[in-house]
Amino acid sequence: MNERAWIRRLRARAAGAEYLTRGIGDDCAVLRAPPGAELLVTTDLFVEGTHFLRRTAPPRALGWRALARALSDIAAMGGSPLAYFVSIAAPEWACGHWLYDFYKGMAELGSRTGAVLAGGDTTRAGTLTCDLIVLGHSPAGSALRRDGAKPGDAIYVSGELGVEAKRRRVRFEPRLALGRYLRENRLASACMDLSDGLAMDLSRLCEESDVAAALVSPLPLAKGVASAKALTHGEDYELLFTAPARRRVPATFNGLPLTHIGVITAGKAGRVTLDAKPLAARGWDPFQS
Repeated sequence: MNERAWIRRLRARAAGAEYLTRGIGDDCAVLRAPPGAELLVTTDLFVEGTHFLRRTAPPRALGWRALARALSDIAAMGGSPLAYFVSIAAPEWACGHWLYDFYKGMAELGSRTGAVLAGGDTTRAGTLTCDLIVLGHSPAGSALRRDGAKPGDAIYVSGELGVEAKRRRVRFEPRLALGRYLRENRLASACMDLSDGLAMDLSRLCEESDVAAALVSPLPLAKGVASAKALTHGEDYELLFTAPARRRVPATFNGLPLTHIGVITAGKAGRVTLDAKPLAARGWDPFQS
Protein backbone atom coordinates (compact mmCIF):
# COMPACT_ATOMS: atom_id res chain seq x y z
CA MET A 1 0.00 0.00 0.00
CA ASN A 2 1.43 3.40 -0.98
CA GLU A 3 1.10 6.66 0.95
CA ARG A 4 -1.69 7.97 -1.23
CA ALA A 5 -3.80 4.87 -0.64
CA TRP A 6 -3.03 5.00 3.08
CA ILE A 7 -4.23 8.62 3.33
CA ARG A 8 -7.42 7.75 1.46
CA ARG A 9 -8.00 4.95 3.95
CA LEU A 10 -7.49 7.26 6.92
CA ARG A 11 -9.71 9.91 5.41
CA ALA A 12 -12.53 7.41 5.02
CA ARG A 13 -12.30 6.62 8.75
CA ALA A 14 -12.00 10.19 10.02
CA ALA A 15 -15.34 11.42 11.38
CA GLY A 16 -16.55 14.98 11.09
CA ALA A 17 -16.63 17.43 13.97
CA GLU A 18 -18.71 20.51 14.65
CA TYR A 19 -15.77 22.92 14.55
CA LEU A 20 -13.73 21.15 11.85
CA THR A 21 -14.46 23.02 8.60
CA ARG A 22 -11.98 21.01 6.54
CA GLY A 23 -10.01 17.95 7.64
CA ILE A 24 -7.83 15.45 5.77
CA GLY A 25 -7.39 16.24 2.07
CA ASP A 26 -5.77 19.68 1.93
CA ASP A 27 -2.41 21.08 2.97
CA CYS A 28 -3.89 22.29 6.27
CA ALA A 29 -6.93 21.48 8.33
CA VAL A 30 -9.40 24.32 8.87
CA LEU A 31 -10.92 24.63 12.33
CA ARG A 32 -13.11 27.16 14.08
CA ALA A 33 -12.72 27.79 17.79
CA PRO A 34 -16.02 27.51 19.69
CA PRO A 35 -17.53 30.93 20.46
CA GLY A 36 -15.88 32.59 23.44
CA ALA A 37 -13.29 29.84 23.79
CA GLU A 38 -9.51 29.70 23.85
CA LEU A 39 -7.60 26.91 22.13
CA LEU A 40 -5.47 24.49 24.12
CA VAL A 41 -2.59 22.88 22.22
CA THR A 42 -0.38 20.02 23.40
CA THR A 43 2.16 17.68 21.78
CA ASP A 44 3.26 14.22 22.84
CA LEU A 45 5.80 11.75 21.43
CA PHE A 46 5.21 7.99 21.46
CA VAL A 47 8.40 6.15 20.52
CA GLU A 48 9.00 2.42 20.26
CA GLY A 49 11.54 1.28 22.83
CA THR A 50 11.11 4.41 24.95
CA HIS A 51 7.36 4.65 25.56
CA PHE A 52 6.17 1.21 24.47
CA LEU A 53 7.25 -2.27 23.37
CA ARG A 54 5.10 -3.64 20.57
CA ARG A 55 5.31 -7.23 21.83
CA THR A 56 3.58 -6.27 25.10
CA ALA A 57 0.24 -5.14 23.66
CA PRO A 58 -1.88 -5.22 20.49
CA PRO A 59 -1.72 -2.18 18.20
CA ARG A 60 -5.27 -1.01 18.98
CA ALA A 61 -4.44 -0.78 22.66
CA LEU A 62 -1.21 1.06 21.90
CA GLY A 63 -3.05 3.55 19.69
CA TRP A 64 -5.52 4.20 22.51
CA ARG A 65 -2.62 4.78 24.92
CA ALA A 66 -0.80 7.14 22.54
CA LEU A 67 -3.82 9.45 22.29
CA ALA A 68 -4.76 9.07 25.98
CA ARG A 69 -1.35 10.39 27.06
CA ALA A 70 -1.89 13.59 25.09
CA LEU A 71 -5.54 13.96 26.13
CA SER A 72 -4.39 13.84 29.76
CA ASP A 73 -2.80 17.26 29.19
CA ILE A 74 -6.13 18.64 27.97
CA ALA A 75 -7.76 17.18 31.09
CA ALA A 76 -5.23 18.94 33.32
CA MET A 77 -6.28 22.29 31.85
CA GLY A 78 -9.97 21.58 32.36
CA GLY A 79 -10.54 21.50 28.63
CA SER A 80 -12.54 19.57 26.06
CA PRO A 81 -10.84 17.84 23.10
CA LEU A 82 -11.37 19.24 19.64
CA ALA A 83 -9.04 17.53 17.13
CA TYR A 84 -5.80 15.61 16.91
CA PHE A 85 -3.01 15.34 14.35
CA VAL A 86 -0.79 12.28 13.98
CA SER A 87 2.65 12.39 12.36
CA ILE A 88 4.12 8.92 12.22
CA ALA A 89 7.39 7.42 10.99
CA ALA A 90 6.82 3.69 10.50
CA PRO A 91 9.23 0.82 9.88
CA GLU A 92 8.51 -2.00 7.45
CA TRP A 93 6.95 -4.29 10.07
CA ALA A 94 4.27 -1.70 10.95
CA CYS A 95 3.03 -0.92 7.45
CA GLY A 96 -0.35 -2.49 6.77
CA HIS A 97 -2.69 -4.05 9.32
CA TRP A 98 -0.61 -3.13 12.40
CA LEU A 99 -0.64 0.56 11.56
CA TYR A 100 -4.31 0.54 10.61
CA ASP A 101 -5.20 -1.05 13.95
CA PHE A 102 -3.01 1.49 15.75
CA TYR A 103 -5.07 4.30 14.21
CA LYS A 104 -8.25 2.37 15.01
CA GLY A 105 -7.32 2.44 18.71
CA MET A 106 -6.89 6.21 18.57
CA ALA A 107 -10.21 6.55 16.75
CA GLU A 108 -12.01 4.55 19.45
CA LEU A 109 -10.83 6.91 22.18
CA GLY A 110 -11.37 9.93 19.95
CA SER A 111 -15.02 9.00 19.42
CA ARG A 112 -15.51 8.65 23.19
CA THR A 113 -13.98 12.02 23.98
CA GLY A 114 -14.96 14.22 21.04
CA ALA A 115 -11.51 14.36 19.42
CA VAL A 116 -11.44 13.92 15.65
CA LEU A 117 -8.46 13.00 13.48
CA ALA A 118 -7.81 16.14 11.41
CA GLY A 119 -4.48 15.44 9.71
CA GLY A 120 -0.81 14.65 10.18
CA ASP A 121 2.09 13.26 8.18
CA THR A 122 3.59 9.87 7.30
CA THR A 123 7.06 8.63 6.41
CA ARG A 124 9.35 5.62 6.81
CA ALA A 125 11.93 5.03 9.55
CA GLY A 126 13.78 2.23 11.31
CA THR A 127 11.95 2.82 14.60
CA LEU A 128 8.26 3.60 14.98
CA THR A 129 7.89 7.20 16.13
CA CYS A 130 4.52 8.87 16.61
CA ASP A 131 4.09 12.59 17.30
CA LEU A 132 0.61 13.65 18.36
CA ILE A 133 -0.70 17.20 18.43
CA VAL A 134 -4.01 17.58 20.24
CA LEU A 135 -6.21 20.68 20.21
CA GLY A 136 -8.74 21.35 22.91
CA HIS A 137 -10.74 24.33 24.11
CA SER A 138 -12.02 25.97 27.27
CA PRO A 139 -13.91 29.21 27.93
CA ALA A 140 -11.60 32.21 27.58
CA GLY A 141 -9.61 32.93 30.73
CA SER A 142 -10.76 29.81 32.58
CA ALA A 143 -8.14 27.15 31.76
CA LEU A 144 -6.56 25.49 34.79
CA ARG A 145 -2.86 26.29 35.17
CA ARG A 146 0.09 25.36 37.37
CA ASP A 147 0.82 28.84 38.67
CA GLY A 148 -2.22 29.54 40.88
CA ALA A 149 -1.39 27.67 44.09
CA LYS A 150 -1.20 29.82 47.26
CA PRO A 151 0.08 29.11 50.80
CA GLY A 152 -2.72 27.45 52.74
CA ASP A 153 -4.23 25.70 49.71
CA ALA A 154 -4.95 22.00 50.15
CA ILE A 155 -3.25 19.49 47.82
CA TYR A 156 -5.29 16.70 46.23
CA VAL A 157 -4.67 13.81 43.89
CA SER A 158 -7.18 11.67 42.03
CA GLY A 159 -7.06 7.89 42.00
CA GLU A 160 -4.06 5.90 43.22
CA LEU A 161 -0.33 6.46 42.91
CA GLY A 162 1.94 3.79 41.50
CA VAL A 163 -0.63 1.81 39.52
CA GLU A 164 1.68 1.80 36.50
CA ALA A 165 4.57 0.59 38.63
CA LYS A 166 2.46 -2.36 39.81
CA ARG A 167 0.97 -3.38 36.50
CA ARG A 168 1.36 -2.07 33.00
CA ARG A 169 -1.94 -0.45 31.98
CA VAL A 170 -1.96 -0.12 28.24
CA ARG A 171 -5.42 1.45 28.22
CA PHE A 172 -6.36 4.13 30.72
CA GLU A 173 -8.96 6.88 30.85
CA PRO A 174 -7.72 10.48 30.73
CA ARG A 175 -9.45 12.45 33.50
CA LEU A 176 -11.28 14.84 31.16
CA ALA A 177 -14.56 14.91 33.08
CA LEU A 178 -12.77 15.59 36.36
CA GLY A 179 -10.74 18.42 34.85
CA ARG A 180 -13.87 20.10 33.51
CA TYR A 181 -15.61 19.61 36.87
CA LEU A 182 -12.75 21.33 38.70
CA ARG A 183 -12.77 24.22 36.21
CA GLU A 184 -16.54 24.67 35.99
CA ASN A 185 -16.94 24.68 39.79
CA ARG A 186 -13.84 26.83 40.35
CA LEU A 187 -12.46 24.30 42.80
CA ALA A 188 -8.83 24.16 41.65
CA SER A 189 -6.36 26.98 42.11
CA ALA A 190 -3.70 25.00 40.20
CA CYS A 191 -3.71 21.70 38.34
CA MET A 192 -1.53 19.35 36.28
CA ASP A 193 -1.51 15.72 35.26
CA LEU A 194 0.83 13.19 36.86
CA SER A 195 3.01 11.83 34.09
CA ASP A 196 6.51 11.85 35.62
CA GLY A 197 5.80 10.95 39.26
CA LEU A 198 4.30 12.89 42.16
CA ALA A 199 7.69 13.85 43.63
CA MET A 200 8.80 15.55 40.42
CA ASP A 201 5.46 16.88 39.22
CA LEU A 202 4.47 18.50 42.52
CA SER A 203 7.86 20.21 42.63
CA ARG A 204 7.19 21.58 39.13
CA LEU A 205 3.76 22.88 40.13
CA CYS A 206 5.29 24.57 43.18
CA GLU A 207 8.02 26.18 41.08
CA GLU A 208 5.44 27.65 38.71
CA SER A 209 3.42 28.97 41.69
CA ASP A 210 6.50 30.15 43.63
CA VAL A 211 5.52 28.10 46.68
CA ALA A 212 6.53 24.99 48.61
CA ALA A 213 4.51 21.93 49.62
CA ALA A 214 4.17 19.69 52.66
CA LEU A 215 2.82 16.17 52.08
CA VAL A 216 1.52 13.97 54.88
CA SER A 217 1.19 10.18 55.00
CA PRO A 218 -0.69 8.06 54.24
CA LEU A 219 -0.71 8.69 50.51
CA PRO A 220 -3.18 6.83 48.26
CA LEU A 221 -0.76 4.16 47.03
CA ALA A 222 -1.70 1.26 44.78
CA LYS A 223 -1.76 -2.00 46.73
CA GLY A 224 1.63 -3.66 46.92
CA VAL A 225 3.64 -0.67 45.68
CA ALA A 226 6.37 0.82 47.86
CA SER A 227 6.07 4.54 48.58
CA ALA A 228 9.39 5.43 46.91
CA LYS A 229 8.39 3.62 43.71
CA ALA A 230 4.91 5.11 43.64
CA LEU A 231 6.26 8.65 44.06
CA THR A 232 8.83 8.46 41.26
CA HIS A 233 7.78 5.86 38.69
CA GLY A 234 5.48 8.14 36.70
CA GLU A 235 2.75 7.46 34.14
CA ASP A 236 -0.09 7.60 36.66
CA TYR A 237 -2.00 10.10 34.48
CA GLU A 238 -4.09 11.18 37.44
CA LEU A 239 -4.78 14.85 38.24
CA LEU A 240 -2.78 16.68 40.89
CA PHE A 241 -4.51 19.87 42.00
CA THR A 242 -4.67 22.44 44.75
CA ALA A 243 -7.76 24.07 46.20
CA PRO A 244 -8.28 27.00 48.57
CA ALA A 245 -9.09 25.85 52.10
CA ARG A 246 -12.57 27.42 51.86
CA ARG A 247 -13.50 25.19 48.91
CA ARG A 248 -15.22 21.91 49.72
CA VAL A 249 -13.73 19.22 47.52
CA PRO A 250 -15.76 15.99 47.47
CA ALA A 251 -14.16 12.73 48.58
CA THR A 252 -14.99 11.15 45.22
CA PHE A 253 -15.95 12.20 41.70
CA ASN A 254 -17.99 9.68 39.71
CA GLY A 255 -16.53 6.96 41.93
CA LEU A 256 -12.93 8.21 41.55
CA PRO A 257 -11.26 8.99 44.91
CA LEU A 258 -10.02 12.55 45.45
CA THR A 259 -7.53 12.41 48.32
CA HIS A 260 -6.25 15.31 50.40
CA ILE A 261 -2.50 14.65 50.64
CA GLY A 262 -0.99 17.88 52.01
CA VAL A 263 -0.87 21.65 52.01
CA ILE A 264 0.84 24.41 50.06
CA THR A 265 3.26 26.45 52.17
CA ALA A 266 5.43 29.52 51.85
CA GLY A 267 9.07 28.68 51.26
CA LYS A 268 11.63 27.98 48.57
CA ALA A 269 9.86 27.52 45.25
CA GLY A 270 9.65 23.85 44.35
CA ARG A 271 10.60 22.48 47.77
CA VAL A 272 8.50 19.47 48.82
CA THR A 273 8.50 17.59 52.10
CA LEU A 274 6.86 14.30 53.10
CA ASP A 275 6.12 13.97 56.81
CA ALA A 276 8.40 16.97 57.44
CA LYS A 277 11.36 15.35 55.59
CA PRO A 278 12.69 16.69 52.26
CA LEU A 279 11.37 14.83 49.22
CA ALA A 280 13.76 14.91 46.27
CA ALA A 281 12.24 15.87 42.93
CA ARG A 282 12.94 12.52 41.30
CA GLY A 283 10.89 10.93 38.55
CA TRP A 284 10.88 10.12 34.85
CA ASP A 285 13.54 12.17 33.05
CA PRO A 286 14.44 11.06 29.48
CA PHE A 287 17.77 12.90 29.68
CA GLN A 288 18.88 11.51 33.04
CA SER A 289 21.79 9.11 32.67
